[in-house]
Amino acid sequence: MAALGWLTPRRRSATARSVLAGEASAEAARKSVPDSAPEREPEFPVLGDDKAAAFFDLDNTVMQGAALFHFGRGLYKRKFFETRDLVRFAWQQAWFRLAGVEDPEHMQEARDSALSIVKGHRVSELKSIGEEIYDEYMAERIWPGTRALAQAHLDAGQKVWLVTAAPVEIAQVIARRLGLTGALGTVAESVDGVYTGKLVGEPLHGPAKAEAVRALAIAEGLDLSRCAAYSDSHNDIPMLSLVGHPYAINPDSKLRKHARKLEWRLRDYRTGRKAAKVGIPAAAGVGAVAGGTVAAIALHRRRR
Repeated sequence: MAALGWLTPRRRSATARSVLAGEASAEAARKSVPDSAPEREPEFPVLGDDKAAAFFDLDNTVMQGAALFHFGRGLYKRKFFETRDLVRFAWQQAWFRLAGVEDPEHMQEARDSALSIVKGHRVSELKSIGEEIYDEYMAERIWPGTRALAQAHLDAGQKVWLVTAAPVEIAQVIARRLGLTGALGTVAESVDGVYTGKLVGEPLHGPAKAEAVRALAIAEGLDLSRCAAYSDSHNDIPMLSLVGHPYAINPDSKLRKHARKLEWRLRDYRTGRKAAKVGIPAAAGVGAVAGGTVAAIALHRRRR
């Protein structure tokens, strides 16, 4: 039996170093088990969550530039208004966007100018023209990255809505072309299918967007804490603050600062110098057209 002595464990007192080694090994083993692993961010959007939906601003979020400006280009091409009207409208829009000040009197003047363009025209006519203008000016300006975000919500079985200050008829055309659920937009008054030149309430801008989203959520039975909203503008902070999943897309400087402070998610699909011009593309576009038109008129007069 003595020969088998080597099979019998010997009792030895543990040294300080062996104790330390054992404790270190046990700690490493404990950290390696799945329960102690860092928590992964839950998948979003949540598949099959019918209490959730997504709300997307349009201008510079889904599409490069302003929808109303592109629509105006199409109407001008179709002789809806004269060059002097284009200059006046473009200048008013550029002043508002660059100044960033919502002066009530100036805003009213700008709205009246825009509404006077469609006054007396049939709603059906504008919808039909909107389809053509989408193909001419808007289709190639859709941001692929934002389009993919919207599609992710659709693939998860959720509804996706555009929320914009653009005329609701134009917003609906864009939403349908992109395969989205629908659109919330500014409503122009019509009687017997003809525009009167007045608005129903105010443009869907700033706080009005948040109210529209809130009203739609109630009607659709949505839980806003499970919904997402996407925008490029600090003007849409009320809407973004309303949902549980706010995203800053191609954000202007004020929204970027606000989003970072509150740890909102950011996405920027612009590149190079274009990305550096935060908050300016829409204003620069409108202002450039206004300036270009004025220059063309001046040149034409000099040649006469």
